[in-house]
Amino acid sequence: MDSDAVLISIKEAARITSLSRTSINEKRAAGLFPKPVALGDKRIAFVRAEVVAWINERIAASRSEAA
Repeated sequence: MDSDAVLISIKEAARITSLSRTSINEKRAAGLFPKPVALGDKRIAFVRAEVVAWINERIAASRSEAA
């Protein structure tokens, strides 16, 4: 399986970002978090690589602000 194609739940996205599910949903509504993939009427998942890229962007931004 291609590692870019791994889907993770919102619970897992919250765990790896250290954000709450509520915070993730607020950022999603504002267009500030990777878009989810619809798996069903009430089920979504996120592409793990996109969430990791989002985390890396936050790290890079915080490092450039500190410089």
